[in-house]
Amino acid sequence: MGKRPTTAFIDLDAIRYNYLQLKKQLAEGVNILAVVKADAYGHGAVQAAKTLEEIGCRYFGVAILEEAVELRDAGIKSDILILGGIYNEQTADVIKYNLTPVVFDSETVISLNSAAKGKIKIHVKIDTGMGRLGLLPNQVAGFFKGLKDLKNIEIEGVLTHLAEIDEDERGFSGGQMDLFLKAIDIIKGMGFDPLFKHIANSAATVNLPSTHFNLVRPGIMLYGSYPVKILKKMIDLKPVMRLATRIIQIKKIPIGHSVSYGRQFVADRESIIATVPIGYGDGYPRHLSNKGEMLVRGARAKVAGVVCMDLTMLDVTDIKDVCEGDEVTVIGRDGGEEIAVEEIAEKAETIPYEILCGINKRVPREYKT
Repeated sequence: MGKRPTTAFIDLDAIRYNYLQLKKQLAEGVNILAVVKADAYGHGAVQAAKTLEEIGCRYFGVAILEEAVELRDAGIKSDILILGGIYNEQTADVIKYNLTPVVFDSETVISLNSAAKGKIKIHVKIDTGMGRLGLLPNQVAGFFKGLKDLKNIEIEGVLTHLAEIDEDERGFSGGQMDLFLKAIDIIKGMGFDPLFKHIANSAATVNLPSTHFNLVRPGIMLYGSYPVKILKKMIDLKPVMRLATRIIQIKKIPIGHSVSYGRQFVADRESIIATVPIGYGDGYPRHLSNKGEMLVRGARAKVAGVVCMDLTMLDVTDIKDVCEGDEVTVIGRDGGEEIAVEEIAEKAETIPYEILCGINKRVPREYKT
């Protein structure tokens, strides 16, 4: 069956490159837990994990049980940490698939201990300022006291999550670090010594070496995107996804002719409009109506009118020799021009994470190894 010409091209060699670039930021003995949740931020979790496992990555992070099971079913042998925790009814699958859950409540740990026939590893999450999942600092001692008699539980790790991207240790992250270190002291004082202590996300992996401990958790930077602009000066990354489509119709419209819903674009000159088969139903943000751009023949073409569910129109009046069937770059480089995911996110008033994760399953992926 033929397919419409809208495709996300995934460069697996770029993932390898980015992983090794991040690894260069680390001291000897610091491991990388590659975050591949949300289908590896829209890039394909199975393909990303296989690629990284082949070059030595031994730890992966997902958000939910179903994502972990998908990796196991695909043959991933490395440790998989379920960052978003689990529910009591999922304990049997955690054991069956040899997974490691993040925990933050006693009921879940007791359930795991009862179901396990041998040791099962857990990581305990502490809330040092994110205000989301995790034990508050004043709950740490009581929680760990309750773990002493659970014979099947191995406390492999303790972690927290940074709420801000700081440029140095004097910001909010530094305060979180202090709380985390105090919690670790309490845990050690109670006779526990988890193998892994981890707090560093993508940004902290690069710009906050004091947060590295012996495990870091990069996510979006594995896929070649920068959480903040300043990091571009600190590490070289390669974009992993190139999103492209093709022009399916070109028409010349007269002055006063409108384009798309709501007539928000009305031609003030005779204009050439190209229609491409991608829209918000594919994850191209509607917020880019009348302000987004795509690349046609290496030149920027502005979105004309409102982005539709399945189609978007471009004003190509000033681009020479545009033809039906011409490739259009939505994310990526064409000649000397580039539409970076960060640019799209800024114009859409969101973050690169949302843009990449939003390119949904309706858009096929093609993998370059």
